[in-house]
Amino acid sequence: FKTKNICFWSLGLVLIPCPKVCREWCRLITQSPAPVSLNRARRCTKTCPWERGLEGVSEKNSGQCCGESRELSAPGAEPRERAPCLSPGSARPVSAPGAESGTHRGKMSSAASSADPADLSTLSQLDEATLLDVLSRRFHCDQIYSYIGDILVAVNPFKYLPLYEKSESEKYKSCSKDSLPPHIYAVADRAYRSMLGRLATGPKNQCIVISGESGAGKTESTKLLLRQIMELCKGNSQLERQILQVNPLLEAFGNAQTVMNDNSSRFGKYIQLRFHSTAVKGAKINEYLLEKSRVVHQDEGEKNFHIFYYMFAGISAADQEVYGLLEPKFYRYLNHKYGSDEIIQQWNKKYHEVCNALDMVGFLEQELVDMMTILAGILSLGNILFEPQDTGILKVTDQSKGWLKAAASQFGVEREDLLKCLICTMAVTRGESIQRYHTKQQAEDARDSIAKVAYGRVFGWIVSKINQLLAPKEEMDIVELLEIGILDIFGFENFAVNRYEQMCINLANEQLQYFFNHHIFLMQQDEYRQEGIEWEMITFKDNKPILNLFLAKPLGVFSLLDEQTAFPQATDKTLVDKLNNAFKGNPHFKIGRSHNLVFTIVHYAGKVQYNASGFLEKNRDTIPASIRGLFINSITPLLSVLFTATVSRTGTLMAHQRPKHSQKKEDNFNSTRKQSVGAQFKHSLGVLMEKMFSANPHFIRCVKPNTNKLPDQLDSKVFMDQLRYNGLLETTRIRRDGYSWRPFFEEFVKKYGILLITPNVPLTKESCLAILQTTDLNEWKTGKSRLFFKHWHQDQLAKCIEKLEKAALIIQKSYKRFRCQSKYKVLLAELQNQRRLELERQIEEKRQIELEQEIERKKQEMEWKNERPVTPPVPLPRKKKPLPRPRSAAVDKFHHDVRPPVPRPRSKLIEATPFDNSRDNMNTCWLQEQAEKELRINKKRATIRWFKETQARKVVQNGTFPCWFHGVITRRESENLLENQHLGCFLIRVSGSREGYTLTFRGVDRCRHYMIEMQPNGKYVILGEDRAHSSLPDLVEYYKTVGIQPFMEVLTVPCGQKCDSETDYEELKHFLVKIKPQETTDVENGADVSTHDRVHNELSQLFMPPESQLSVQPQVPPVMRRIADRKLQVAALEETRAVNSENWHEDDHQENKRTFPRLYPSIRLAMKEIQQLYEKQGCAMQTSIDEEVPDLPPKQVKERHLNLQKK
Repeated sequence: FKTKNICFWSLGLVLIPCPKVCREWCRLITQSPAPVSLNRARRCTKTCPWERGLEGVSEKNSGQCCGESRELSAPGAEPRERAPCLSPGSARPVSAPGAESGTHRGKMSSAASSADPADLSTLSQLDEATLLDVLSRRFHCDQIYSYIGDILVAVNPFKYLPLYEKSESEKYKSCSKDSLPPHIYAVADRAYRSMLGRLATGPKNQCIVISGESGAGKTESTKLLLRQIMELCKGNSQLERQILQVNPLLEAFGNAQTVMNDNSSRFGKYIQLRFHSTAVKGAKINEYLLEKSRVVHQDEGEKNFHIFYYMFAGISAADQEVYGLLEPKFYRYLNHKYGSDEIIQQWNKKYHEVCNALDMVGFLEQELVDMMTILAGILSLGNILFEPQDTGILKVTDQSKGWLKAAASQFGVEREDLLKCLICTMAVTRGESIQRYHTKQQAEDARDSIAKVAYGRVFGWIVSKINQLLAPKEEMDIVELLEIGILDIFGFENFAVNRYEQMCINLANEQLQYFFNHHIFLMQQDEYRQEGIEWEMITFKDNKPILNLFLAKPLGVFSLLDEQTAFPQATDKTLVDKLNNAFKGNPHFKIGRSHNLVFTIVHYAGKVQYNASGFLEKNRDTIPASIRGLFINSITPLLSVLFTATVSRTGTLMAHQRPKHSQKKEDNFNSTRKQSVGAQFKHSLGVLMEKMFSANPHFIRCVKPNTNKLPDQLDSKVFMDQLRYNGLLETTRIRRDGYSWRPFFEEFVKKYGILLITPNVPLTKESCLAILQTTDLNEWKTGKSRLFFKHWHQDQLAKCIEKLEKAALIIQKSYKRFRCQSKYKVLLAELQNQRRLELERQIEEKRQIELEQEIERKKQEMEWKNERPVTPPVPLPRKKKPLPRPRSAAVDKFHHDVRPPVPRPRSKLIEATPFDNSRDNMNTCWLQEQAEKELRINKKRATIRWFKETQARKVVQNGTFPCWFHGVITRRESENLLENQHLGCFLIRVSGSREGYTLTFRGVDRCRHYMIEMQPNGKYVILGEDRAHSSLPDLVEYYKTVGIQPFMEVLTVPCGQKCDSETDYEELKHFLVKIKPQETTDVENGADVSTHDRVHNELSQLFMPPESQLSVQPQVPPVMRRIADRKLQVAALEETRAVNSENWHEDDHQENKRTFPRLYPSIRLAMKEIQQLYEKQGCAMQTSIDEEVPDLPPKQVKERHLNLQKK
């Protein structure tokens, strides 16, 4: 035990008798039930690595020497294995990294047994059956997440699991991948730390790619990732809450129910989160290929976009009348279907969530009204039907005339102009206008194309508005921002009937699969070959030929589609013939055997048969020029903006046009060379791939256990098919045997050179090997210019850096402690010396006093006895004759020993005097104090002005402020008011340093202060909360029932004012509160005016220039002062009456003010006409309506008619 280099091994336990723990090991050995044999000890030849931190060791290797270092051989050779020691307190032995057993690397979670490891790359036997068996068992144990190296496999459970609570989120903050079970939160944490440069690579953009079939859980995974990333970078900013509201908003407008998924994304999105340091500074949404055809047509078992159903479930009856909506079963675009009562309740809740998300992000109320009116107009447009006249020209059926009026009013256009655009086309030839009337089918196509384009523009405007509101601030333009991108794109689809949209969706999935193969297989194996690493090639299913089939020029599917789209006489049949001739011998293209317009493409996920009907029309996606001109001139501002905006090459709507010199013809929607939908989609995919290839990717593979969306059921065939075409078996093999991290020598030394604790480390291969000698890594290799590491090596090196960081903190802490202790000791010595001198002085003074008292006492005794001592024992000291008193001060100035006395300070607040400091320093401090005082006064003035101009009318209730409103008071004053109040007592005060409010709340242990922010749209939000409120009273009422995060404490009773006669908001009340009649009577009758005097004087001082405040006001006799104040009060009262008379009228107008559509009267008349028409026709109309548009139930029609008559 006296030597440091001896390790003792007994009973499979390795002991390290370092001096610091020698006694502890002795105690453990003496308490061991079995005797310890010291004959089995072995002497180590190396230094014990206790100080470097020890890892676990497996039982089978526990007899190896703990201090034995691994020796590096020639470059490229594998290092020798070494088993590190158990640290004190280890509960069980852990297998060494790199072991090829079932407990490979010993990094599995405690929840998973050795038979079902959490990391599939640790399986000793690797085949499809084993992979399926392990994933199946984990799924039935509700372990839906598994690792394949650094790739996450997520199985959709189709049920709620307690894996996403707040406690789970906290566990996965800055955690090691191997210390906790697999989780999607771990992927978010890894991407965030990689972006900050805390892992293997330096600061770099990251992207998280979520892929899988429709219904595999990609959308929910995206929401979980966003929530966890916002938790990781939580800086208590409102931007984080706004970003979290983006997903539910886009889901409502871009998701729909399909046969495969109840919440299927009908568009793709790439969310870019932009960071500076550790805080998020902005976000951007890139959307791809919205399935606009769903607006006008849905297959059996499918529904329209969610927002239409949310509207009917959440909008009140009064709002339905405002927007021009009837019962949902009326509308043809909804397939005359709605939902059950339970589903309607869920839709109602979703609608209010969408409205709150719109408020949180910052949409204006007028914009929301216009948007809802346009959506109602789209539904009304779908009910317009046509019939031919005797002349052959189409007209609107009698049953549809009301719907035409309603749609025109909702769009803000004239009815005749809208009808003309539907039934005919204007062509200009050689200066002459020619009208070409439509057939019935062409008119219906024009109607549907208007609905599709209008909805697509609304969706694009929402995305553009979100990007505008969440963009980084202007001051961040000069700073380089890092990004984390999250890709949530439509999954692979194979329906009974697959159309143009399915072909584009599956092309996107082919592109993602190629990106995955490129990073996992192609790039790795090419680097192995170039660097001379021994490697057995792993074959995988390369889908590059399928991409060439789609994207090749000039003989690709999309190139031929664009070519046919440009020919006016081309049809869908000519397109299919062209494809059959071009790809007759291609193994990935199959010619349709039937006479239908179909063809088959063999995708990486299987064969998909496409129906080419409508391909050319959907690829053109054109609307008549007359429709565009009509909507540009609409009196609805939003609709005019939507059709005036430009569209980029990627199909993105740009609300604000760029300068003319930077515009390109192909970018402009108004240009004659408008790109096709396919060309826009190809270009957008190219831009997306460019962003992803420049970032560090993280992969999440979502898998669907069954097609029936049932929990706890796993269909082996469906599951295995997904594993095969996703290439998970090959991925597992290359992650087990391959090297996923391959840094260059220079990059590695720059990142980990600090491990050598040597300055100026050269960026060479030798430096890399020297760095690796200081670690416990194994199974790595060296190439010609790179190092090759397993995926777990990044975490181990991060731990080494973390140990150095902790050591640096300890050194800094110790040094700072030493400095503080040294300073403290010096100060303590000085203080003790001062105390000693003071004590000596006091003792000396006391001795002198006692001596004088003794002399005085003896003198008095002698006087009393009237006798003199014969021989005094001790002669008294002779007193000096006092100096004569100077006659004037002029004599003193010649005496150098006499100094002028130091005057006492006037106040305790004055610490320095002109006798101690120079005049310049004194003037600087005084000027600084005056500047700070003036700054505070200016801030308070600005706050009062802001409140007066923008807030007073929102806060005032019934002519006065609420009892919980306390005006401009300080934080300390608010805490004093709540000091002795009950739990939950609260007040709201105006912030003195910013434009906003502060909610002060009496908590359990102390007062809490919550900042209330003002949104750009005028909504109120408590910082950190995810709900917006239209007014402060609404905010107060809401949080009386719902707790405020994170303590979830509710408001109970408002805190009263300081006193009844002296409110806290007097300086605000002076400007804006209406004078009550009884207060007016009191003033006229000469009531006590002390309160008014105080308010008048304070406000006079507050708004008086600083220099005039310092002047001394002349003294006025009390009688004259009262007369002058009474005159001022009467004048102020008359002025207040005049202002209040205007305020009452304005406030009454504000209370009744509400945002309506531009043509609300026309909408109301049109809907009334429709209801009257159905009421007159009654049952006779029922049969004809069943074929086209269903009638309302007679009872509902009668009730509605009576309600309208009453209104």
